[in-house]
Amino acid sequence: MKHSTQRLLAVGAFGVAAALALAGCSSGGSAEPSESGGLTPVTLQLQWLSQAQFAGYYAALAEGYYKDEGLDVTIQEAGTDTVPIDVLAAGDADFAISWVPKVLGSIEQGTNVTDIAQIFERSATTQISFKDAGITTPEDLKGKKVGSWGYGNEWELFAGMQKAGIDTSSDITLVQQAFDMNGFLAGDIDAAQAMTYNEYAQVLETVNPATGELYQPDDLNVINWNDVGTAMLQDAIWADADRLESDSDYADTAVQFIKASIKGWVYARDNPEKAAQIVTDAGSTLGTSHQLWMTNEVNKLIWPSTSGVGTINKDQWDQTVDIALKTKNDTGSTIITTDPPKTAYSNTYVEKALKELKDEGVDVMGDSFAPITVTLNEGGN
Repeated sequence: MKHSTQRLLAVGAFGVAAALALAGCSSGGSAEPSESGGLTPVTLQLQWLSQAQFAGYYAALAEGYYKDEGLDVTIQEAGTDTVPIDVLAAGDADFAISWVPKVLGSIEQGTNVTDIAQIFERSATTQISFKDAGITTPEDLKGKKVGSWGYGNEWELFAGMQKAGIDTSSDITLVQQAFDMNGFLAGDIDAAQAMTYNEYAQVLETVNPATGELYQPDDLNVINWNDVGTAMLQDAIWADADRLESDSDYADTAVQFIKASIKGWVYARDNPEKAAQIVTDAGSTLGTSHQLWMTNEVNKLIWPSTSGVGTINKDQWDQTVDIALKTKNDTGSTIITTDPPKTAYSNTYVEKALKELKDEGVDVMGDSFAPITVTLNEGGN
């Protein structure tokens, strides 16, 4: 497939990195004022390469929001062998972006980190199929070839199937899905994992051989785990829990970093085309239409906000923990075996940031948010 390289670059943000060994990373910031300019150096570790999944952070950097808060921020991309939360725990970054369920497993293994801002309120993980497969609900997955990336990306899928009464050890044919949509397009998978902001678009960027035109949404059925009730929290800002407790400067920096990052996400909400261009200018290799699609879809995961963007809502946290405790994957494992410690998340820092933003007149709820219409081109160009 001529666009396979682009697809491989785009998918890793969803978690293959979290399953692999940690490679060497550059040193993170000290979260203390630098000698030059009086700005506090801060390093943010992403969970994949530069792309619009992280548009808010790039916008905050480009628009000077971090500098306004006294921060000199370096955005550190990840690779296939980078585990963001390990980079944070090793002191090679000050903050990191990662999915909640993946970090819960690390916390149970002894990593002391805290979710200080839950940026994505909704899950982007779906299971897609072609209309003629007749798969519209999790119950319909029984007897089908079901694709799964694994590597910590499978939990919502398995929770959804088990909630539907499917014995995931015998009632489906589990297919190890590559981090692209080639197997699905070839007919080797009846229902494939797809992120709304990436793999779903990859299908819509592909020519349907039956029509000679690009596939359309009407050609597909989508199982959305938010609707099913097995969604888990995804992209969050994580901080070092020990440093939050012992270092007041670091705790203050956390508030400043969250505040500026939220302003970046507000910018991406209100200026999706400009935000997509900012990420492109930062070095993303994704095509123009795909980048804008990703910005638009990520905005839907954030806006409108239930309690103010970044707030960790207890019901959503509890649902994520419940699935992490009770759902077994194809190996018979669960993510965690005991409830996470109270330090696993805190609204203390985001609430301070939100108060300052509200006092400044920033709309942190986005009640009037409306997504734009994005026209995809072949290959995302």
